[in-house]
Amino acid sequence: MLINAHNLKGAAIIARDGAIGEIDDFYFDDEQWTVRYLVVNTGAWLFRREVLVSPISIEKVGEANNQVLVNLTRDQVKDSPDIDTQKPVSRQHETAFMDYYGYPYYWGGPYLWGDAAFPATLAMPPAVESQIAAAATARRRESEEVYDEHLRSVNEVKGYHIGAADGEIGYVDDFVIDDRDWAVRFIVIKTGGWLSGRKTPISPQSIERISWTESKMFVSLTRDQIASSPEYIEDRG
Repeated sequence: MLINAHNLKGAAIIARDGAIGEIDDFYFDDEQWTVRYLVVNTGAWLFRREVLVSPISIEKVGEANNQVLVNLTRDQVKDSPDIDTQKPVSRQHETAFMDYYGYPYYWGGPYLWGDAAFPATLAMPPAVESQIAAAATARRRESEEVYDEHLRSVNEVKGYHIGAADGEIGYVDDFVIDDRDWAVRFIVIKTGGWLSGRKTPISPQSIERISWTESKMFVSLTRDQIASSPEYIEDRG
């Protein structure tokens, strides 16, 4: 199912033994364009501390009741590694997070989630999970040595200007995510100028680079190509 990031923001995260908090942000991988973590504000329960939740733990996304069910307990979340959301997530932090929950590493494998195509596969029974974990761990040192930071905040990138091949055209308005593999399927652009207010979806494959210093996303499409593409109409069920 395709879901819009802005619709999922604010959704309640429900553990096996009660509510954890609400989704405040998403961290996505700007190389493979996949949401790696949900940033959850725990509210008064944990003194408004923010924690990470991996799609590996997600059992169901309920758009109708604005809830996300996870295969975790409140104690697991309470004791999970701290995260400073004002700084990029380092590979060291990711390693600590994955080790804490006993998840295999997603980096270094041939698929979107390392040795698996879907995050749910990484939450399999221990006998199968241990085989996946062993294969991922064997690549851990090499992966960490060549690692560059590629996790970015949806909250940060939303609003970035779009640089087409022949000039600027609007800004990033939303992300459309597949809740099976948590891949970002489309970036929704809200155009400006002569197309003011029109929304257009573009594929991540058309994105050439993102300039974090300029707060700008550069695409290989021309302004006319974007203008002539189908308008994005959000499916609200």
